[in-house]
Amino acid sequence: MVKSSNFARINRGHMGKRARKKGTKRRTVTKRSGKKGFTGNMYVAMTLKLLMVLLLMFLSRILFYLFNLSYFHSIPFTELIQIFIAGLRFDLSVLLILNLPFILMNSIPFKFRVGKGYQGFANGLFYIINSLVLLTNFIDIVYFRFTLKRMTSDIFKFIEVGGDFDRLLPQFIKDFWYVQLLWIGFVLIMILVCRKIRIKDSPPRTMGFRYYAVHSVIFAVIIFLVVTGFRGGFQLRPISLVTAGKYTSTRDVPLVLNTPFAIVKTFTHSSLERKAYFSSEADLEKVYSPLHSGMKSGFKPYNVLIIVMESFSREHIGFLNKHLDNGRYRGFTPVFDSLIQRGTYVEGFANEKTSIKAIPAILSSIPSLMNDALTQSTYSGNRYTSIAGLLKPKGYSTAFFHGGTNGTMGYDMYTRVVGFDHYFGRTEYNDERDYDGKWGIRDEEFFQYSAQRMNELKQPFVALLYSLSAHHPYFVPGKYRHVFREGKLPIQQSIMYSDFALGRFMDTIQRMPWYRNTIIVITADHTSEGYYPYYKGPVGQYAIPILILFPDERQRGIYREIAQQTDILPTILSYMGYDKDYIAFGTDMMDRSAPHFSIHYVSGIYTLIKEGYVLEFNGSESLSLYDVHADVSRKQNLVSSHPEVRQQMEQFIKAYIQQYNNRMIENRLLLP
Repeated sequence: MVKSSNFARINRGHMGKRARKKGTKRRTVTKRSGKKGFTGNMYVAMTLKLLMVLLLMFLSRILFYLFNLSYFHSIPFTELIQIFIAGLRFDLSVLLILNLPFILMNSIPFKFRVGKGYQGFANGLFYIINSLVLLTNFIDIVYFRFTLKRMTSDIFKFIEVGGDFDRLLPQFIKDFWYVQLLWIGFVLIMILVCRKIRIKDSPPRTMGFRYYAVHSVIFAVIIFLVVTGFRGGFQLRPISLVTAGKYTSTRDVPLVLNTPFAIVKTFTHSSLERKAYFSSEADLEKVYSPLHSGMKSGFKPYNVLIIVMESFSREHIGFLNKHLDNGRYRGFTPVFDSLIQRGTYVEGFANEKTSIKAIPAILSSIPSLMNDALTQSTYSGNRYTSIAGLLKPKGYSTAFFHGGTNGTMGYDMYTRVVGFDHYFGRTEYNDERDYDGKWGIRDEEFFQYSAQRMNELKQPFVALLYSLSAHHPYFVPGKYRHVFREGKLPIQQSIMYSDFALGRFMDTIQRMPWYRNTIIVITADHTSEGYYPYYKGPVGQYAIPILILFPDERQRGIYREIAQQTDILPTILSYMGYDKDYIAFGTDMMDRSAPHFSIHYVSGIYTLIKEGYVLEFNGSESLSLYDVHADVSRKQNLVSSHPEVRQQMEQFIKAYIQQYNNRMIENRLLLP
């Protein structure tokens, strides 16, 4: 009996040790409590909660699609699946951005993070944040039908100054009660599921150097993954609204995006204000309208080639500045000087001073009358098009050529959105021997490459070729360092190099069969720094060339009428006899009866150049009025002494701003 009793005690001891070891092992991995659910590793629990919200965001996109099926019904099933998969990239991005506080609270390597009070606060914050995330998606299920775009941060300005919001909200709640029930259901599911996911109740007994070292490394890895996630990957620029255009057409971009992403990405960008300078639409249309009516003269399917020369200020062009240096000014563009005499030249002005704002002005005839570029603004998700998008239905092939690193300035995304089928950049060129080490492929080589690729396009085609060598540090290949002379500005030697590349390009394409059936426009994206007084002034610092080589070589000459980048699209379409109505914030440069003007915007000030005067307007009143030619140094403000001129120009710029702002806000940049 004694032996048996001792054996029992020994056996119980061994069993106890095994049980304790087994229990210890379970505490370090996972633990099942009496309640159903998961209890265990903090990092896994945090990840499961985030994945739950990601799933609900994905399901809300499906509901967004189903509730707006009449709008999205034409999407093929395979493309729809691709859109839903692409949407996860934007869902994950905003999920990580907005849940960063929750992630940090659960990742910092300190023992107090497992405390019940601390976790209660963290989970409460998690539920609040993600309930609002889901709420914005559900609001857009019905709000989308009114705007045809995802809600952006300008909604807060509407709430602040909308006036009718307090009256509209109750009606909105009443009319769309079922959406609220769906949202509440999603929130309850989120809370019920996430409450089943628990972490261990107490910290480890020992928390020495090893613990802090290991968990500090884990913390660093988590931060790296989170930052990569909300950037949308390892590309040059974080994903934005315009990135969605990579996955589908402009029309269907809202299905790729989600509403919290659209709000977050535009929250730091200033929104436009709705204008009511004119009380009636009829009065507004009498002063200015961006609507262009189709022509009935018969459409001529010319090829279209637009060449945008980097920083090609009018100041650099010798032919246009013979009066400088007492008639001794030589300029830095001998090729362009010769081309002017073969085409139609117009006194052009850039709508902006940056490349990223120039391309939408040139291709889409949309200036940037706000602090942000269109493609980075609150309204980048709007529906808009370009000359490529307008001509594609007529059988045009379309291509954009820029030797920079793919992703630079978001050009690849923008061109995809507005109708370009092909994008040729540094990646497609695929020969790093011609890389300038800074910006991209050198102009001479890339221009020749582009000529060959254009020759392979099916006619008719629309193509844009964009130079880049005249960027700081103003690269010039070594073999040309003593060929092209230096000027008074550091950029001017590289301007000569780009001009040389342009000349070689023109020589090449003149031998191609499509050349004589092509409208060629050569202009600049913006100006460089100026040297002479006029080109350093408020008007001259926007002066660029606009040269058009028409197929009818008899149509040539120099026009001193004012033009702007947004005039390029309507001028081309008018010459072709384009037969559809369209929206463009410019005019036909060749139409003498149309208003000829240029408008640009800087830091809240609008500048209008028109009929020999320049007016500065702050949105509510005219600040100054000067004679463009007689008062280059702007010494005599005529705003008080010329009330009739001021009033006429003020009426015009008010009409232009009202059309621009309201159409941008209401997403009316395309005709139905």
